[in-house]
Order: sequence, then C-alpha cells, then structure tokens
Amino acid sequence: METKQLSVRRAHIAGAYEHPDRTIANKSVPQVHLEVALGALSDAGLTMNDVDAYFCAGDAPGFGPLSMIEYMGLRNVRYTDSTEVGGSSYLSHIGHAAAAIAAGKASVALITLAGLPRSALTAERMSPGPEWMFEDVYGPSSAPTQYALVAQRHMYEYGTTSAQLAEVKVAASRHASFNSNALLQREVTVEEVLESPLVSDPLHRLDCCVVTDGGGALVVVSPEIAKQVKRHSIPVLGHGEAPKHADNGRLDLTYSGARWSGPLAFGEAGVAAGDIDYASIYDSFTITVIETIEDLGFCEKGEGGRFVLDGALWAPYGKLPFNTDGGGLCNNHPSFRGGITKVIEAVRQLRGEAHPAVQVPDCEVALAHGTGGSLANRMGSVTLILGRDAA
Repeated sequence: METKQLSVRRAHIAGAYEHPDRTIANKSVPQVHLEVALGALSDAGLTMNDVDAYFCAGDAPGFGPLSMIEYMGLRNVRYTDSTEVGGSSYLSHIGHAAAAIAAGKASVALITLAGLPRSALTAERMSPGPEWMFEDVYGPSSAPTQYALVAQRHMYEYGTTSAQLAEVKVAASRHASFNSNALLQREVTVEEVLESPLVSDPLHRLDCCVVTDGGGALVVVSPEIAKQVKRHSIPVLGHGEAPKHADNGRLDLTYSGARWSGPLAFGEAGVAAGDIDYASIYDSFTITVIETIEDLGFCEKGEGGRFVLDGALWAPYGKLPFNTDGGGLCNNHPSFRGGITKVIEAVRQLRGEAHPAVQVPDCEVALAHGTGGSLANRMGSVTLILGRDAA
C-alpha cells in the first residue's frame, strides 16, 4: 500500500473530544460548545490562543462562527467556515481545514458540535427549503418514514431482509456494551430488534438511532504543529464530498452520495477499500449502514445485507469492524448529528485507545463517513481516510 505523500503532509488531527454526558441539564448550547472545545484543545496540548481557524455548522446558535468566536474568547481567528450539510458537516470541515492549512491560511483549526435535543425535548428546526411546498405538504416529513422508503426499496430490489438490517444494530449494541458513556449499553439480539415496535414499516424502534444531548470537538493542525504537540496526531490522508439530490423526482433510493465521495477520498489517499482496518460509518438507521457499505465499495451493490451477516461488523476481528463506540444506534447522536463522533472514534482506534475489547489490532488506516440530510431526498456525503503516524 502506497500513500500519497501530499495527502499525508497536508494536515493532522491533533485533538479529539466527545462530551461524556448524554443528557445535559442546566447548560446552554454555547456552554457545551465551549466545554468540548476546551476538551479537544487540552487533548492536543494547545490553548484557545493557538486557534487561528474556527469551523461550525447549523447547530451553532446565533450568527454561527461570529457568535461562537466571541463567546469562546477566540482572539486570533483569521479563517472561518460554517458549511452546513447536516450530520456530515464536521467531516466536511476537516477537509476544508486541511485545504486552508495547505494554502497557508491557518495552522490550528477548531471544529465544534453541540446540541441539547434530549433534555429540551425539541426537534431541530430549519428554515423551509425551496422544495418544501412540493414535498413535505404531501408526503413523509419525519426521518423514520423517509428512511423506511429507502429500506423498502432496497428490500424490493435486492432481497434485503429485516433480519439483515437487525445485524447492524446487534453489532453496534455489542460494541456499546463496552462503552460506559453509551446511552444504550445492553447487547440485543436479532430477535429483539425484530420484536421491537414498528416505527415505520420495515424499520423497528431498534433500527433507529438514539436521541442525545452532547457534542464533540476536533483540532486539525498543520504538519509543523503536529510535530510540536505531545499527543499522537492522526494524518488526514484523503477527503471526498458529494451531494445527491432528488433530481426533480427521478430519484433512485438504492444508493447514496457515498458512491462519489468514497472514490474521491480513496483516490486522494492512494488506498482502496481492502486497505481499511476500521470504519466509522454514519448510522442514523440500520439501512444507512448497509447502503453506505455498498457505495463505498466494501461489497457489490445489493450485497450489503448479506455482507453484514456472521459478525462481519464486529470488532476486533470482523471483516469490517465498525462503530466501536456503539455509534449513533447505541452510543451518541448529539443534536441529531452523528458525523463528528465518527471521526472521534476513528482517532481512538488509530491511537490504539479504543476499549481493549474492541480495539482493532495494528489499526493503520481508518475510514470515517458522514451522511447529512436524508437518503430519501437530498444529502451531503463526506468520506475521510485517516492514517497513523509513528507516535
């Protein structure tokens, strides 16, 4: 395996932090942004004064980066990015930070996510898009009903079964049982998933991700800074992002934007699917994982349901160990956005700091993938390939 040196030298993830709480009372969203920012900077051995670039998405209140930069007391920021592509925004931010660092516009980029949907008991609200009057007033507007359409179509086209979908949840629950911070820590069986209440046929309650408060943060630095920090920094090898939209109604529900973002990331990194030791895959619903595995090239299209059988996703020795923190299905899905936690767990794996029961031996190349928006209409897919330098 030969990795392109340009990709290795572009940028490194020097700090990563996930808020430990899943229900946060008596704190505001800006407070949680600040807490995770301090956690990630501490992990990197850096301070607020070192930050010269700040990235956030739609979860940041007020004027986004302008409000948060002032609130957190960041005094040296010279580059900002508020790209909003849903749950994949934070993976997009890493790629954008790497590009800014390569262009000499930044050297220490801070990325934060925070939200309180569990304690506030409110859904995320977004301004209606231009498609609203043509879609939401007639059809399904909730996420489970949209993803149920995707699952039904995949079943019709390829013979995928509810039991195969359940295998994704089983693997996630096994991994979450080793995570003391996970919201759901009990292992479940295929039968328990199928016996849980139907939310929207064919998706059961246990096919759906959790709702949690919390957040996370990442610190992306230049190669020069990476050499100075004491923490083991993780090189960003490849980044690819691609939108997929409804194409005026000519929508194929059986694939995602990963069909395009994956090859871009693999090509930039100079690796292939067979080189991946560990994968963090966005798991808003079990069907999301199965389609994404296919689109990223880990198996042929339509084979995802069969691919996940027989413990294929189990760490540490499955064919494709995935989401070893329990993922969005069991651990954490802060502010309805699971992208940043995917990167955080990939960093843990590459540092050798995942729980010993799920740590992948000699993990050298990891993939993190985010799906923003919805598989049923429009999405932003982002794929990252991360490596491991000598500690």
